[in-house]
Amino acid sequence: MSLFSSLQVSASGMTAQRTRAEMLVENMANAETTRTPEGGPYRRKDVVFSTQMQTSPFSAVFQNEMGMGVEVADVVRDSSAPDLRYQPGHPDANAQGYVAYPKMNPAEEMVDLLSASRSYQANVSAISAVKDMINRSLDILK
Repeated sequence: MSLFSSLQVSASGMTAQRTRAEMLVENMANAETTRTPEGGPYRRKDVVFSTQMQTSPFSAVFQNEMGMGVEVADVVRDSSAPDLRYQPGHPDANAQGYVAYPKMNPAEEMVDLLSASRSYQANVSAISAVKDMINRSLDILK
């Protein structure tokens, strides 16, 4: 795998982790949302990753093998039953006085967000290392 394809692989990882972080932030922002346009409480979203062959318009010319990157294959909504809290005065309370809240744990969402942030930073470090290798290669050729 060439150094340039390594850059593409890391860039795809950064894009995927950014999408994951966006979904996690959306989940945390809607942790107390009891009414959505679709009806019912907010449903947390999870990002599903899959591998993707990295291509370049120059790969056929140089006949180099491209690496496998990552892409967001799907965004899946949580299908578990919502948490019911007894709040009879709430405008979204049912006949028994229970309000349906999104089923999510803010601590888990924060840990996942920290993991996404660190994965993004790892890809930034990999790109920086490849950039340093390219610069050193150019220095050798001088």
